[in-house]
Amino acid sequence: MAVEILELEDFALELAHTAGGIAQTHFRRPVTVENKSATAFDPVTNADRAIERVLRTAIDARYPDHGIVAEEEGERAGKGEYTWFIDPIDGTRAFMTGSPLWGTLIGLTKGEQPLFGLLVQPVLEEVFFGGPSGSWLIKPERRDRLKSRACKSLAKAMLGCTHPDMFTGERAKAFRAVSAKCLLTRFGGDCYNYAMVAAGYLDLVIESQLKPYDIVPLIPILEGAGCVVSDWHGKPPLRGGDVVVAGSRELHKAALAALNA
Repeated sequence: MAVEILELEDFALELAHTAGGIAQTHFRRPVTVENKSATAFDPVTNADRAIERVLRTAIDARYPDHGIVAEEEGERAGKGEYTWFIDPIDGTRAFMTGSPLWGTLIGLTKGEQPLFGLLVQPVLEEVFFGGPSGSWLIKPERRDRLKSRACKSLAKAMLGCTHPDMFTGERAKAFRAVSAKCLLTRFGGDCYNYAMVAAGYLDLVIESQLKPYDIVPLIPILEGAGCVVSDWHGKPPLRGGDVVVAGSRELHKAALAALNA
């Protein structure tokens, strides 16, 4: 089993480097943008599509029995227990506007259990990795262990969220209630916010309307760094939806209490 996991991790790192290379060829260059929604702006670029297509092809060639859940081309059921989760560019709006706060997300589950995950940010030459060996920031010249900050109270917590518009109705009210209790709230960042909680620079991320591929690859990175990950009711967020990530168990408990007050 251990050898198998190591082989899968090595393959995932290969995918990460491939994705990063493709993304860099498109970043801060003209890209084709399509809107996937008839009611709002939900962009996809030719870079998103190119990355996902290459990664799906590589997985099909190496592990044809594995399932795939990905943003642009949907879900393919596997014949076994393994399923790959892929978001080719999490943070397409950031990518389009020249900000480096986006990443490629790659994760693998066995049944309902996340095994490992990666967040690739090629512009900053960073790979955030989480698996059985723990969580690491992998740079070209070194590898550093990730450790969350042990902030225990909302009053001292730094909260991150991609955009306030992801909350509506009672969810918007609940988010504002937590935000008002925090030291500061920063919007923007997409998947990179979660990496910053794992690295100890942010304390809390609260979001809504996530898809499985938005969060499943991040769970091993976060948990390996000492974070607590759940939905707004304390359950595993394997289906996406409403998500709370905190750098400490005490802070997570306080955030849940404030969200559900």
